[in-house]
Amino acid sequence: MADEFIKGLGILTGSGLAWLVLASWYRTTSFESTQQLIAPLESGATEGLFNIIGVTLMDVFLWFALLGALTFWVLIPAGHQIMDALQERRNAQ
Repeated sequence: MADEFIKGLGILTGSGLAWLVLASWYRTTSFESTQQLIAPLESGATEGLFNIIGVTLMDVFLWFALLGALTFWVLIPAGHQIMDALQERRNAQ
């Protein structure tokens, strides 16, 4: 179980860091505003190939961080528990 935890933590921290960097570039209009990192995109943020790639990767990293941690911390251990319970039930019969 420790290996699933560290894999989820690595995905969460690595993808979270990448999301923080990209969100700070594209979503922070000024450091005095109260909506840093979650402000709406400016109109010029989607002009140019690299800006489109950056904005797309920002969303990809956010969802990868959330779903990756959820997978390794909840879904895989739940699958192991279900498989163990089914195996015990099969052995009991």
